[in-house]
Parts: sequence; C-alpha cells; structure tokens
Amino acid sequence: MTGGKPQLSAGCSLQGSLLTLAILTLISFTIFSLKSLHFPLQYSSPTPQVTAKLGAEPVAKEEKIEEKEEISEIYHSPEVFRLNYAEMEKKFKVYIYPDGDPNTYYQTPRKLTGKYASEGYFFQNIRESRFRTDDPDQANLFFIPISCHKMRGKGTSYENMTIIVQNYVESLISKYPYWNRTLGADHFFVTCHDVGVRATEGLPLLIKNSIRVVCSPSYDVGFIPHKDVALPQVLQPFALPAGGNDAENRTILGFWAGHRNSKIRVILARVWENDTELYVLNNRINRATGSLTYQKTFYTTKFCICPGGSQVNSARITDSIHYGCIPVILSNYYDLPFNDILDWRKFAVVLKEADVYQLKQILKTISDKEFLTLHKNLLKVQKHFQWNSPPIKYDAFHMVMYDLWLRHHVIKY
Repeated sequence: MTGGKPQLSAGCSLQGSLLTLAILTLISFTIFSLKSLHFPLQYSSPTPQVTAKLGAEPVAKEEKIEEKEEISEIYHSPEVFRLNYAEMEKKFKVYIYPDGDPNTYYQTPRKLTGKYASEGYFFQNIRESRFRTDDPDQANLFFIPISCHKMRGKGTSYENMTIIVQNYVESLISKYPYWNRTLGADHFFVTCHDVGVRATEGLPLLIKNSIRVVCSPSYDVGFIPHKDVALPQVLQPFALPAGGNDAENRTILGFWAGHRNSKIRVILARVWENDTELYVLNNRINRATGSLTYQKTFYTTKFCICPGGSQVNSARITDSIHYGCIPVILSNYYDLPFNDILDWRKFAVVLKEADVYQLKQILKTISDKEFLTLHKNLLKVQKHFQWNSPPIKYDAFHMVMYDLWLRHHVIKY
C-alpha cells in the first residue's frame, strides 16, 4: 500500500503539469492572435499616408453631412433616393417601339410649348437620354410612342383616337413577343392631355396592366398610384425667371386667378373674391392691366392657391413652384407628381376641397418661421419640375424615369 502512494502522487503531478502547460499555451496563442489583429491597423500604411487620410476625412464627412441636410427636408427617404437614383442611372434601359410614322401620331412630340409641353419633352428626352436601348432583350420597360396630343392637334375625334390607339397597340402585340410575356405590365405610355387617357379605353389591358404616365392622376378615374405615374404639368417656357430668396418681397397672403371651370373654383371665387387679404379673381387677369401681370403677382405672393380645373391637375402648381410661391393644393383626389419621392408637406400646403371655407384662417395660422422653411424647401425642388433638352440630372424627365424605375421592380412575370 505504501508503494502505491508515490505512483499516485507522480500521476497527479504529471497531470497538473500538462494542465498548466495547456493553459499557458492557450494564453500565449490568444495574446499572439490579438497582436496579429492590431498590427495591420497600426503599420499597414506609411505614416504620411495615414496623416493625409486623417486630414481629408473630416472634409468628406462634412460634405456628406451637408448633402444629407440639403435633401433631408424634401425627400421621404434621402438615402434610399440617392442609392436608387444611382442604380437607375447605371442599369435602367427602355426600348422604344420603332413602328409608326413620325409625321402622323407616333415617335416625335407635337411641340415643346404650352400646357401639354410635358408630353412633348418626354418624347424628345427619352431619345436623348442614356436610358434608351435598341436591344429589346436589355430593356427593363417598353415605351409605346403614340401621342394623343398630336392626334388632337390634327383634329382627330375622340372616337377615332380610340380606334387608332387600339389598332396600334394590337399591331405591336401581334408583331412582337414582349407584350405577351407580362400582358403589358412592363409597357408604358405617356399623355398629358386628359383626352389621351380616355383614348385608351378601347383596350382594357392597356389601362389595367400597363403603366400610365399621365398629367391627370385622379384617384376617382381609375388611376392606380403603385402602378401609374403622375406626370407634372409644366407650362414651358416660363415667361419670367425662377423666384429665389425673396421671401421679404412677398406681401400678398394668397392669390388665385383663372376660369371657373370646376365646382371648387366657383366656390373659391364666390367665398373669397372680395376679401382684402386674399387676392382672388373670378377670371383670368386682363392683359390690358399690363404685361405679364399674372406671372409677376406670383413674385409678390406667399401662397398661390391651386384648385383643380376641368381635371384634377393644374399647371398653376408648377408655375407656383417656379416663381417661388408656396402652392396651396385644393383637391380630394390628386396623386401629386413624385408624391412617393418628395414630401409635399415640406414645401406646399395640401388641403381638402372642404377647407376652402376656412382657407384664410388656415394660411394665417402658418407662422413666419414656418413660411420661411416652406419657401427654403420650395427652392430645393424647383429643379425637379423643370424640363430641359437635352435632359439634365434630377430634372423633371429624370424624376419621371425614377418613378418608372421604381415601378419596374414590382412587375410580375
């Protein structure tokens, strides 16, 4: 028995030594691993380069912060917009069907002036842009280049417009395989005049499936916000330069002048035309009062009242934006242009038609500070409601293309 004790002690001693060695090895390995992680951070670059990077970094951060502050007040999701816009510029491709005589109703715009200039500019801009592709297999969307505005200019009746549109689209369906892949869900057409919307009624799939880019995006006439796109109605060329940092010159509380061609306009004129603070006329300003009196009044007004006319839309909204006058939207069913991108309540006053009776009280509750913020933000969005040829970054054409880019993601094949 006494001979077994030393063996037991020796075994315990050996086990203890092995355990100690294992612990020391683990500690040494851990220390070595930590050092290996730190060394590249400390020594991977020569000191002068590190100094240069450190010197440049605060400027880059400052610029990034300024950029975010620049757009944070007007976009719903500034960073999402920035990233998606960049992706759109790199990847978005549109195929334009080549069919149709440009001298009749197809391919080319009627004109780039007047109330329906937006349609004309889009027809021209899409051909000038990087988004056009001649390879339909590369296309994300397909543009149906038929212009109801040109039909109207040639005196085509509404009944004949419907037949022309139907025959043209059906010819594309029978000639090409692209429509049938999605039943037209990756196709779109553009029209600014409301007659263009009605002229498509002869082809139900064009209304139900295709993307409608229209100036009259009213919820009560079948406009589908997640599918269709609101085209801003811009009356170009503008008669006078854009309004700027001129808030101190705006002494008139509110202004509207125009035809009483809708119920809301009739009520607006009846209730407020004799008011001393709201400058409301029950007709257009007589040109005999002076050159460009209507446009010049935008420069001196804080809030420009924008009720719908024969349709829910009005070029007066983009006039207001251009001249730096806060637009007051009076409508129940208007899907405002770029509404899913821009936060309209940051640069406009959006009301229901029933609010017309309390209009002055509502406008007077807006403090000077709130007005200055609205005015500052309004100047930031002016570029989005301007057409150019050729198109430039962030202008109306690119914003419409961005809306189309968003919608092409939800197409089900």
